[in-house]
Amino acid sequence: MTQKSSDVVLERLMSLHPKIIDLTLDRMTRLLDVLGSPEKAIPPVIHIAGTNGKGSTAAMIRAGLEASGEKVHAYTSPHLARFHERIRLAGDLIDEQLLAETLEECERVNGTTSITYFEITTCAAFLAFSRVKADHTILEVGLGGRLDATNVIDQPQITIITPVSVDHQQYLGETLAEIAGEKAGILKRSTFGVVGPQPDEALEVIEAKAARVGATLKIYGQHWHVWEENGRLIYQDEYGLLDLPKPVLLGEHQMQNAGMAIAALRLMNKSNDDCAAAMTGAEWPARMQRLRAGPLTDAAPKAELWLDGGHNEAAGRAISKLLTTLPQRPTHLVVGMLNTKDVSGYMRHFLADTVSLQAVSIPGEAATLSAAETAKAASDLGFQVTKADDVLSAVKSIVAKDSSARILICGSLYLAGNILRENA
Repeated sequence: MTQKSSDVVLERLMSLHPKIIDLTLDRMTRLLDVLGSPEKAIPPVIHIAGTNGKGSTAAMIRAGLEASGEKVHAYTSPHLARFHERIRLAGDLIDEQLLAETLEECERVNGTTSITYFEITTCAAFLAFSRVKADHTILEVGLGGRLDATNVIDQPQITIITPVSVDHQQYLGETLAEIAGEKAGILKRSTFGVVGPQPDEALEVIEAKAARVGATLKIYGQHWHVWEENGRLIYQDEYGLLDLPKPVLLGEHQMQNAGMAIAALRLMNKSNDDCAAAMTGAEWPARMQRLRAGPLTDAAPKAELWLDGGHNEAAGRAISKLLTTLPQRPTHLVVGMLNTKDVSGYMRHFLADTVSLQAVSIPGEAATLSAAETAKAASDLGFQVTKADDVLSAVKSIVAKDSSARILICGSLYLAGNILRENA
């Protein structure tokens, strides 16, 4: 078959439903049934929900499993530069021809019946997973959990709920309890559920859900603990204590993500060496990623450029705390966010330790917060603010005044993807 452009197919799939997000499992179960129930034929599933840390935790688990010699499928979202990043088959990104063929097959079987973009592309991922041999499948929830398109797996191997905080209130509920209830929807009977650090209000809901469905929880602070000691990661559970390298992914919050990954690996009987490999071998772009090549670094050769896709208050808190642990250097922000996010809640954590903030719009995103709106919110918080036409202009403006500045480009995974398409 002649190689096709997956982008053309993906563009057609966008037209199959009037809404980008419309949470229900009905359309998924219908199409999967017609496709022959591929979700029942994929390797054992590690299903991950939560507000923050899903991708990092998944990356560490994958690194640990692959270190043990096993093949791992993985499904994550959103992508940064190319859709192919969402689907890994036995460790490798799905290739262009197979992606186009699989998407077309789902499109052909679905016809013109209403289904969202995320739902039909998730069906395509399951179809691809069912046809390639592997030992494990890591599924990252797209939004929420209970009604997320990935939640058609009846009996996952392990479920994981990363820290829950307020985000996507228009879909998941206004309170932590309501949001936690949606995340806890992935818990299944007779399945272990690893639970990361949670506010009491969220943990109470998660524990109640587990009791109702008959899931066995392994909870941070009760069944497992993780902390830093002498530059190492120390993990302890009922099976003993591990002394491991710190995660290669930066930030104190990554210690918690590492703890969840280790807890899952221990439940799968992986070795201490596999757990160590999870710490040293994980790769996850746009999570405090240092930019070292491309037009931005060319424009600021003496500056220190960082990229992070975190976009809610908890992410702002975690990343701002990480910045204070880096060698002292004047720090400037370049911020672009979606209009569905709590821009003030995110930015306020950076106020005490940054010199200035450049506000930008996210290119090509209809839901972008305008540079003017971001600048207004930042100014109201007390930042020294400038609007910029784009990120490159913002970087040039900063280094014109301080050539050796530390610059953090942040606020959205969509902004991060735009940056990574031209800078690596």
